[in-house]
Amino acid sequence: MSVRVVAHKRFMALFSLLAAICATPAWAAHGYAEYGDLKYPTGFSNFGYLNPKAPIGGMLLLGNPDRRTSFDKFNPFTIKGTSAPGLNQLVFESLLITSWDETASGYGLLADDVTVAPDELSVTFHINPRARFSNGDRVRASDVKYSYDMLMGKGASPAYRSMTADVAKVTVVDASTIRYDFKRKNKELPLIVGGLPVFSPKWGQGSGKPDDPDGGKDVAFDKLTFQDPVASGPYVIERFDPSRGITFRRNPDYWGRDLNVRRGSFNFERIQYKLYKDETARLEAFKAGEYDAMVEYRAKNWAKSYVGVKFRSGELIKSEFPHRNGAGMQGFVMNLRRPLFQDLRVRKALALALDFEWLNRQLFYGAYRRLDSYFANSELAASDSLTGMPSKGELALLEPLRSKLDPEVFGVLPAPPSTDPPSSLRDNLRQARRLLAQAGWTYADGALRNSKGEPFVFEMLDDGGAMSRVMAAYARNLEKLGIQVNQRMTDFALYQKRLEEFDFDMISLRFPDSQSPGNELKDRFGSAAADEAGSDNVIGLKSPAVDALIDDVLRADNRDELVTASRALDRVLMQGCYVIPHWYSASHRVAYNKNLMYPDRLPYYYSAEAWVLTAWWRTPESAQSAAK
Repeated sequence: MSVRVVAHKRFMALFSLLAAICATPAWAAHGYAEYGDLKYPTGFSNFGYLNPKAPIGGMLLLGNPDRRTSFDKFNPFTIKGTSAPGLNQLVFESLLITSWDETASGYGLLADDVTVAPDELSVTFHINPRARFSNGDRVRASDVKYSYDMLMGKGASPAYRSMTADVAKVTVVDASTIRYDFKRKNKELPLIVGGLPVFSPKWGQGSGKPDDPDGGKDVAFDKLTFQDPVASGPYVIERFDPSRGITFRRNPDYWGRDLNVRRGSFNFERIQYKLYKDETARLEAFKAGEYDAMVEYRAKNWAKSYVGVKFRSGELIKSEFPHRNGAGMQGFVMNLRRPLFQDLRVRKALALALDFEWLNRQLFYGAYRRLDSYFANSELAASDSLTGMPSKGELALLEPLRSKLDPEVFGVLPAPPSTDPPSSLRDNLRQARRLLAQAGWTYADGALRNSKGEPFVFEMLDDGGAMSRVMAAYARNLEKLGIQVNQRMTDFALYQKRLEEFDFDMISLRFPDSQSPGNELKDRFGSAAADEAGSDNVIGLKSPAVDALIDDVLRADNRDELVTASRALDRVLMQGCYVIPHWYSASHRVAYNKNLMYPDRLPYYYSAEAWVLTAWWRTPESAQSAAK
């Protein structure tokens, strides 16, 4: 439901003018909280999970942060190509920075003041006059506007356009002030626009010298490759090799080193990523001491592989760090653009063939819990309900959509299939056969076939990571149903390309978690994003009911309303069985060199990789030794 603007009567004009002049902003402060109050007051010293006395120096050596084994650009915001690791965290900044011990709060980084209008239909940022780009230029409102315009362009990731769809216009008020006007009330939008990266128009601007690599000519934003970013972050690129790695050097003139939101962060003089050709090589290199820290996602590796001389001597340490992150959703995603997966009965049958309990015993060493929600491990999960039934608040949102929903939505939320007694894989496969038969698939001539005699065949796209063994085990169960699965392994670049073009049947994917879901839901589940290449709607979901429930999430005026709307949305998504849920862990597994230190107090909501980059430091003795 959009916000209606009602015109005032003529005789109220003077009163309205005076009211507007006298009105205090809904929020005018050093930061913005989507719901409730900011944890940290004006003039706070530092975030509580950082150590303001951490020494600065030395080098942090890291391996591949993900499956990328090479890169071909320094621009992480465009669709095409693979960007170098570390750029978002180290080189680019935004108007606001989020706090890792609050669910939805942002504090001034490039901005030193944020003002939300009384009607919540605009937000105004004042830019810190000290803010500087790496080339020494002052950060101005026009630079923020330029960055926004580039991110809205066709060459940029469509996620930016989707998340800011409710922005009506952006106005440069003066050199230091920028205002975003909204189409309707949306409490998350100040955080969204405040979190967009800011960079200079001079990034890619030609020097005019014909002997430069680009012939001295300007390079369009979506064509940028290895042109050094002109941004405001604490690090600049020192050297790189696209197939081997990249080194960042702390900017000695970094403008924000004394800001309270930066105090105790980015404590290494240099940060280097080394790229290895596969996960085995990366792990062995870590055990040999070639780099300093590694976040482990494979339970088997964690249980079996982090051993050896350096672990026995204490030179390398393995630890598990608890967190309060929502687990989000990870699973086998079925591409609804394929006719094969458009029948709910087929999707339910495929879900019945995944034996999580066997996988957890045999492959994961009992390390995981089963996911049962798109907001698992948080109060936003529909499964968090004691009865499993929709609450009165959920029903108020679901009832107007009843004609667009499966009746099962209004019943008890079903748990993911289990093979624990009294259930078994045999029972689950028997139930799957019944569902497939109802959908027109029966076993004949050695395969499951439809009425046209066509076999049930699909491809599972595999990037060669941790899911390969799981996919193979799942495929064996599907074979018992007469379903043929072709497991296609590709390199990371091709995998990413096919994902962005939705060129897959089934894929293993993780949807990021959020303690305060909002505009990203449009890009992830909204109908408008389903046909936009590069969007996060990899499912291909087009559901008016889901669209309406996303709007309900965005309209929430307080935390209770957000929880209710999120649970209603979660209930509908889970009932649709678009993803076969995987599993999650409530801790981060990190192995690291003994010379690395971290603050005594852990943040609540954080990624392990970002935490190591941001909050850790090297002992002064080892930093001095490395510098010699």
